[in-house]
Amino acid sequence: MPKHSLIPKHEVISKEEVDELLQKYKISKENLPKIYITDPGLEGLEVKAGDVIKITRKSPTAGTAYYYRVVISGHNPKIKESEIIREEEALEWEDEEEEEMEE
Repeated sequence: MPKHSLIPKHEVISKEEVDELLQKYKISKENLPKIYITDPGLEGLEVKAGDVIKITRKSPTAGTAYYYRVVISGHNPKIKESEIIREEEALEWEDEEEEEMEE
């Protein structure tokens, strides 16, 4: 989980919690705001497309505020493709570094 002070707490909620949320607001998952699977707030969480994320933020007026997002695949188009380091690429780089060190 990211330790940066500006990234609020992100957590995956259970299917039961999702069902309660959707029933409470009389909505479907498609009505929830979206969050890209590559979002920095999801770093360190094991998420997949379709999961629902609960974001907990401190609020000066409400005390604690909760926000919900459904995870979608892809990446934010505002972020250049070249700036995204995929896990597979990172592992390849680690393997290459290990090979170079062995030589």
